[in-house]
Amino acid sequence: MTRRSAEGAVYVVSGPPGSGKSTVAALLAEDGDSSALVDGDAFFGFLRRGFVEPWRPAAHEQNAAVLEASAAATGRLARDGRTVVHDGVVGPWFLERFAAACAVADLHYVVLLPPLAVLLDRVTTRRDHPFDDVEAARHMHAAFVAAAPDPRHVIAGEDGPGATADAVRRAAAAGRLRVT
Repeated sequence: MTRRSAEGAVYVVSGPPGSGKSTVAALLAEDGDSSALVDGDAFFGFLRRGFVEPWRPAAHEQNAAVLEASAAATGRLARDGRTVVHDGVVGPWFLERFAAACAVADLHYVVLLPPLAVLLDRVTTRRDHPFDDVEAARHMHAAFVAAAPDPRHVIAGEDGPGATADAVRRAAAAGRLRVT
């Protein structure tokens, strides 16, 4: 297999459950000729015993380990020349750790943060998705709001997946999403 010469960019699509991150991330991963989509939540599936629900305070170190593992995989794919979209709950409180574990030069971060009512409606009405815990979604939305992410990284994402993906593309092209 031939190795690509240039490192690809990484796009982290984050937000609480119901924010639309998985749908938007999948749309973004279709851009370009060589891309990958990393489902950060899939890394929780590697845990067999001692699992703590990720939104619980006791899960902090577990979440850090899972996040760093998914970031390392994301970075490795990008170093193979791919544009990589990481779909997962990467709160501002973990962004520095993610960036360090990912170890790429071109990292873009977006937080999809629709109004709480929109988010809760999505969580309660979506189909074919395993997460439907309204209280956990409410808690995680509040955590993102309390973390006060840099406004240049926040997109409400309430206008549907296509419009939100376009907003992410425009923000990235303008340099608003770049992590320095």
